[in-house]
Amino acid sequence: MTMKIIGQNSENGEDFSLVLGGPLYQILRRSRLAGDALELALQRTITLSLFAWLPLLLLSALKGQTLRGDIQIPFLLDVEVHIKFLVVVPLLIISELVVHSRMRLVVKQFLERHLIPEKDLPRFYGAVASAFRLRNSVLAEVLLVAFVYGVGVLIIWRHYTALATATWYAIPTAEGMKISLSGTWYGYVSLPLFQFLLIRWYFRMFIWARFLWQVSRLDLKLVPTHPDRVGGLGFMSNTVYAFAPLAAAHGGMLAGFVANRIFYRGASLPEFKMEIAVIVLFLLCVILGPLVLFSPRLAAAKRSGGREYGSLAMRYVREFDNKWLRGGAPADEALVGSADIQSLADLSNSFEVVRTMRITPITRDAIVQLSAAALLPVAPLALTLMPLEELLKRLLGVVF
Repeated sequence: MTMKIIGQNSENGEDFSLVLGGPLYQILRRSRLAGDALELALQRTITLSLFAWLPLLLLSALKGQTLRGDIQIPFLLDVEVHIKFLVVVPLLIISELVVHSRMRLVVKQFLERHLIPEKDLPRFYGAVASAFRLRNSVLAEVLLVAFVYGVGVLIIWRHYTALATATWYAIPTAEGMKISLSGTWYGYVSLPLFQFLLIRWYFRMFIWARFLWQVSRLDLKLVPTHPDRVGGLGFMSNTVYAFAPLAAAHGGMLAGFVANRIFYRGASLPEFKMEIAVIVLFLLCVILGPLVLFSPRLAAAKRSGGREYGSLAMRYVREFDNKWLRGGAPADEALVGSADIQSLADLSNSFEVVRTMRITPITRDAIVQLSAAALLPVAPLALTLMPLEELLKRLLGVVF
């Protein structure tokens, strides 16, 4: 009964969620690792992280490759794998809970603020239902799994991200990489699980962007004089903060990738400035990009608002001019205390709101916070450039 009610509310736009659906969600519910509203996050995080990481520790220990051996990178010294499964995987799981709790009422805001005209309500509800069909699609997640094994493991991992040196998971030979027993679990169980959780998020972001595109094509009832200066869509910028843990997860992936190459390949942090810039730009495009879809509607509302309030202002100031400067005011009407001047000021403020209206519901704070979330996991690698004491001295010198 509970799930039926949740489904009905969602389809009416009252409890929109990007994460409450799909085969994996149903599997986690049946295995009692998730509740109807993503409860049991701690149990889910510990179980999935240890399922990916613990067998690698045990299998590498069997081969004596945890801390020493005839390899360059033993398991316990592989920074990338620990960050990937003990930091990034938990962040990807926590992101679900944050996104669900912060965004589940976003769709309801469109209705409560009367942004959707009555004639477009069927199309709006259709967009909601379409988003949920994609979110719950079994075929979509099967294709994601196929992509993970066909591209993520066989191509990306083997040819681009795996280190070409003797590690706990593989040793380079003349015939190619010789994968160890722990490497087999890593390549065909742990890594696919990690990649699936990651690209599943990309699929959800696609669903979100598609839904916003469909909504942006409706004849939205935007109000140019709304104090948020985006016609009443200011609440959309707040949804960006829900994706901060997802941005931090990407920063963690990059930090692990760069750390291994600094520690074991003799690279330096400045060599990766392009990769760092690309990952930040990528996240800004993926998370903030969908909000730009409202720009045409906002620009049109700003233009029409400028014309309408400009005409209204012209009518008012002409009458004000005729009344108070051309002798049109009654002899017994006092200027001091007249409401006309306050009305003129109010009209001027309204016109200024229209004039400064933004054409995207994106704030500078949102850009800064997302960038900071992505860069935070990379920041400790600055210690590879100089000792901590020297770094603190320079920071204190800048601040004080």
